[in-house]
Amino acid sequence: MAATYPLEVVEAERWQRQNTALTGNALTAALDQQPWDPSIKALATSPRVLEMMDSNLQWTEQLGDAFLANQPAVMDSVQRLRQQAKAAGNLNSTSQQTVSAQGQDILIDPANPQTLYLPYYNPSVVYGTWPYPDYQPYYFPPPPGYVYSSVGVFGFGIGIPLIITFWDWDHWDWRHHHIAIDDERFRHLNHNRPPPIAGVWQHDPAHRHGVPYRNEAVRTQFQHVSEEARRSWRGYGPKTAVTPPIIGRSTEEPRAEAPRVIRGTMLSNNGRPGMSPPLLHPSPQAPSLRSAPSLAPPHRSVPAFESFSRGAEVRAQAARGSHSRSNVPMNAAPHDNSAHSSMRGNGHMQEHNR
Repeated sequence: MAATYPLEVVEAERWQRQNTALTGNALTAALDQQPWDPSIKALATSPRVLEMMDSNLQWTEQLGDAFLANQPAVMDSVQRLRQQAKAAGNLNSTSQQTVSAQGQDILIDPANPQTLYLPYYNPSVVYGTWPYPDYQPYYFPPPPGYVYSSVGVFGFGIGIPLIITFWDWDHWDWRHHHIAIDDERFRHLNHNRPPPIAGVWQHDPAHRHGVPYRNEAVRTQFQHVSEEARRSWRGYGPKTAVTPPIIGRSTEEPRAEAPRVIRGTMLSNNGRPGMSPPLLHPSPQAPSLRSAPSLAPPHRSVPAFESFSRGAEVRAQAARGSHSRSNVPMNAAPHDNSAHSSMRGNGHMQEHNR
């Protein structure tokens, strides 16, 4: 179940790593506040499982997608492998787990309902002769330095205390190929969101957060809901297909072709030289463009790179302006024209001296 929500697996693993000091009631209260699916919250009490799923994220996604695409086939595969391990003499009850039969199905439960022991084993060995030699099973070795005791071909890690609040709300109905759930407990763990079908676990695309589905049929069924959940999770509203109108234009007015610019010269739509660009903020006091001098008007926004051909002139003007600002006190009284002309001349002289 948790493998169908790979992004929440990653979030829970990061969260658990940052909150290793939380135990008991404090851990229960903190987990209860998280927005994850109940299956993710259950795994959050098993750090090694989360670490394995997070570090092998591609495998986790493939497992979840296979389960969504064909849940009965995956459940049948689990039972088939258990039967092979049992036939090879490698699946028996121990002090860590209880193995029992229910008709043709094999059940595996913790020997102590409040403690979980994670098994470690090599699937190439425990199932006897592997029937697919070209496709060897994936082996997850125990973490370096992890202490466990060997029982035959099985190894078990240190017991993990189970938080009953997040466990024992579901069980596998192998005969009908579905997972039966306790509706009331599921609703509580899922922040009062009831299951889609009473008494039966169903994948909730809202917890998928936009992660793509590999199977086309599954993608058609769930992807749109998953995308909307992703947008909501990131603070966006629902996606709409409405095209916004063009600001400042009537929607019925045809859009004129934009004039082209070649080295600062405007070309009209027929390719002939046209007028200079209009003022960005025209006003009744603006000078007529026809009577304007060849230099740009004082308040016209000069297009990018237009002044590069007058670089020497621009640099000279900048030097004079810089000199004037550095020599005139900030609170100086206005000068008459003669003083201003004298100051300008001094600026020219100092420039030539440099």
